[in-house]
Amino acid sequence: MGSFHATHAQTSSKPIRLIVPYAAGGPIDVTARVLAERVKDSLGTVIIENRPGAGGNIGADAVAKATPDGSIIGIAATATHAVNPWLYGRMPYNAATDFAPITQMLRVPNVLVMNTETAKRLHIASLQDFLRYARANPGKLNYGSGGNGSAGHLAGELFKTRAGIFAVHIPYNGGNPAQLALLAGHVDFNFDNLATAAPNIKTGKLVALAVTTPTRSAALPEVPAIAESLKDFSVDTWWGLVAPAGTAVAVVQRLNQAFVQALNAPETKARFANLMAEPVPSTPAAFGQFMASELSKYETVVKASGARID
Repeated sequence: MGSFHATHAQTSSKPIRLIVPYAAGGPIDVTARVLAERVKDSLGTVIIENRPGAGGNIGADAVAKATPDGSIIGIAATATHAVNPWLYGRMPYNAATDFAPITQMLRVPNVLVMNTETAKRLHIASLQDFLRYARANPGKLNYGSGGNGSAGHLAGELFKTRAGIFAVHIPYNGGNPAQLALLAGHVDFNFDNLATAAPNIKTGKLVALAVTTPTRSAALPEVPAIAESLKDFSVDTWWGLVAPAGTAVAVVQRLNQAFVQALNAPETKARFANLMAEPVPSTPAAFGQFMASELSKYETVVKASGARID
């Protein structure tokens, strides 16, 4: 009976549309496509629809305003659900109330990286050395980011506040130019996501001093977590799945089950390890609590950074 029922539900229901609020080809898009492929057997066809723009707000808003029947789901990310509500003067949706959490998908550690030559010149070989130098030389160090309010900027501001140091922020127009500035020695350090920084850490152009996840990353086991020195420090890039608020609990459960199974599959884990992304399957309730805590954490960080988009 069960299998007949499942097949029937699959053939009679229209395909699920999964809205990715970013352009095709980035890590969020790639991981969404991998999972869409893996849930085919349990959920039927899942079509990825890219709706980039306004820092992710356009795609997230399309999910918020969709009919809550499980036919449209979307990605919630650090930017759309924790940072943008404090960064943008006007928001088209309410991050706290317009969505039904399904599951967290992944987190990518950010990593505190220095230009290797700069680090040698300043005798900085560890996070301890870095903090010592920065505290003794306020304003001497500067860091680059992909722009005001970007993940790298906010990680830097949170780090400065928690470490009690002052470093000058230099915003670039995107993550790529910020990385080139670091490699060229125009800035001293960056908070970059591990996937982007890894190739330059491997070749020795950059030195990784610490990761921003609560614990060490399997991808860089020898590199300490900032939390080992600054208690409870955690700022990583995460994303997960949400449905429009008001979606039936049974529908959310069915989606949760399918996507959690996909995230736990060994092949998925192997694919995501290449992107330096760690699967974080969770219950809808746990993901909801996590998003609420991130939203309140970033309120302070964004206000302290002074970044604002009107």
